Amino acid sequence: MQCPYCGYLNDHVVDSRESKDHQVVRRRRECLSCHHRFTTYESLENIPYFVVKRNGERELFDRNKVMSGLMKAMHKRRVAAGELDRVVDEVERVLHAQEGRELSTEAIGQIVMDQLKDLDKVAYVRFASVYRHFEDIDEFMDELKTLLHQR
Repeated sequence: MQCPYCGYLNDHVVDSRESKDHQVVRRRRECLSCHHRFTTYESLENIPYFVVKRNGERELFDRNKVMSGLMKAMHKRRVAAGELDRVVDEVERVLHAQEGRELSTEAIGQIVMDQLKDLDKVAYVRFASVYRHFEDIDEFMDELKTLLHQR
């Protein structure tokens, strides 16, 4: 760390403290050359991840949007909130595992559907009907038949 007073590059840490929310570390440092003390703050770098929409637009990944879609699919279903968090955590895990910093909405939707298929069949069908944009009842029935055959 460069001293803000003399520019010297070596210092030692006198004191370290975490913030109340454990997101930032405050360090009190002393320059080894001029002996002035200064404070630095360290935090985890937030790397933005992007979602590529069907029309090609890119927007920042928003965990709340995924959760909102799940909550609509789970409306009046008896599923614990922790299970919904687990589904969104899985989407984030896949996103962070990508080499690039973006994931398509199709891939996100497929991850959610894979998770819902095991969690709640009704929520799966609700989510699939919006995600896949069924054009008619036949496409919807085909999806239901596939779901029934997998049982």
